Amino acid sequence: MTTDQHSFFIDGRWRSPASDRRITVIDASTEEVLGGVPEGQEADIDAAVSAARRAFDDPTGWSNWEPTARAEVMRRLADALDARKDELTRTVCRENGMPMALAEVLEGALPSLLLRYYADLICATPSEEHRDGLLGRPVIVRREPVGVAAAIVPWNAPQTLASLKYAPALAAGATVVLKPSPEAPLDSVFFAEALIEAGVPDGVINIVPAGREVGAYLVAHPGIDKVAFTGSTAAGRAVAETCGRLLRPATLELGGKSAAIVLEDADLDSEAMQQELFAATMMNNGQACFASTRVLAPRSRYAEVVDAVSSLAESLKVGDPLDPTTQVGPLATARQRDRVEAYIAKGKDEGSRLTVGGGRPGHLDRGWYVEPTVFADVDNRQVIAQEEIFGPVLVITPYEDEQDAIRLANDSDFGLGGSVWTRDAEHGRDIARRIRTGSIGVNHYMSDPIAPFGGVRASGLGREFGPEGLANYQQLKSIYL
Repeated sequence: MTTDQHSFFIDGRWRSPASDRRITVIDASTEEVLGGVPEGQEADIDAAVSAARRAFDDPTGWSNWEPTARAEVMRRLADALDARKDELTRTVCRENGMPMALAEVLEGALPSLLLRYYADLICATPSEEHRDGLLGRPVIVRREPVGVAAAIVPWNAPQTLASLKYAPALAAGATVVLKPSPEAPLDSVFFAEALIEAGVPDGVINIVPAGREVGAYLVAHPGIDKVAFTGSTAAGRAVAETCGRLLRPATLELGGKSAAIVLEDADLDSEAMQQELFAATMMNNGQACFASTRVLAPRSRYAEVVDAVSSLAESLKVGDPLDPTTQVGPLATARQRDRVEAYIAKGKDEGSRLTVGGGRPGHLDRGWYVEPTVFADVDNRQVIAQEEIFGPVLVITPYEDEQDAIRLANDSDFGLGGSVWTRDAEHGRDIARRIRTGSIGVNHYMSDPIAPFGGVRASGLGREFGPEGLANYQQLKSIYL
């Protein structure tokens, strides 16, 4: 079954594109054509931004609705997404290779969860705060919607990462121009249908799939008030440069090279640890920015850790992402597979010891698959230990003591995720506090929507999730009485 769309969702309706250029989407597991959508051009962005601007500036429109009224629409949108979760999850699995068991949680459930969370939060968050001024007169501090937001999302979790932006934006009263990735735009067709069913007002969310150049045009568009971007660090730097020049607020969730610190007392034989370690290191075929792809192991137990991690990787079921028992599916594109294979070749050239994987699965003759791969004896200064690979490739580096482990974990340009593995949870928390990163787990890693998520250094600026995510789409105004 293919999905072919010939219009953009702009101003609450399907609108003809400005050109006949199209994006063809290939099934990651079969390499067959999955469908296509129009490829957005600058004129399409202009139309989408204009619609969002009209919706925001309307004195009776979305930005001026009472929070309870916006929340009602958001809950209807959550219901409409729930009704389409099967279509959404299957489409994402075929677009980017995400295993179905993960897609049902992320792409199928998290967006509606976030909509309901932010609907509840905006109803419980006063828009005004009264303060007793230090100069003897009262002050009102208002939280107002930021305006028109550009939401630019990547291909690895398109529905989840879009909802991280539009859910708090809707709650705040902002309007949105959403640019899906050209590698995974088909799921946005079902999202648009949910917007229509839910009765989201015209122009509040507009969707234009497009490439990088048109994305850059959107970031710099004079009608945009705020940019929310998830993607590579290189692309994020370009977005930051543009927004800095324009004095435009931006939230940037970028790359990572997180460390999994295995302490000396870790229970390597525990089935629970094996399951959690898999989720923390190879979730979504390694196509997760926060993945703990650097495993730091105590030299006293180094051989045991190498054996345990290698056995885990070798045991994983690689196959059709639509099969609910599949643990590792294909990479999203042929280009991404080429990138990952180039890093594997680099690891071999640098002299690291390949313990598992390193090639393509022999039982699969189609699809952009790479075997789960583990390198041992990796120096933390090597390329495969410092650069984000974005595939099912782990590197294992020895450390001398806990101070050395902390030093190695912090010896990175990135700082997005991380994990600590130990039988002593309290001690694990102490180690976690000393890692320079935006988030870290003890004996597991899974971000929670209630808490802020984002990175430090080359992993980005700002935070999503939680009340902090809502604040991204609000600006403060002080009224002196």
